[in-house]
Amino acid sequence: MQMNITGHHIEVTAALASYVERRLARIVRHFDLVIDTHIVLTVDKLQHQAEATVRVRGEALHAVAIDGDMYAAIDALADKLERRVRKHKEKLTDHHAEQAQKSARL
Repeated sequence: MQMNITGHHIEVTAALASYVERRLARIVRHFDLVIDTHIVLTVDKLQHQAEATVRVRGEALHAVAIDGDMYAAIDALADKLERRVRKHKEKLTDHHAEQAQKSARL
């Protein structure tokens, strides 16, 4: 997975970038078909915002998290993206085919 991390009104340090990569690595664990990820970290006075766009085949999943601490915003962003990726993966699975096979056996 290709990951692009940018900062808006914040310098993206090596520690911050490695934290983002470590937290978002679990998305690939759930779904290997991630093409690339673009993360934007923004600071506006006391408000820290982390937003990400994850491109998968045929779709782009977007999430935004806002918190008073940048690391907490990154954690919330990772949780939101993980839920969205799981939901997208379940949409791809055809659950009705399994039911059709069971009824055909009877």
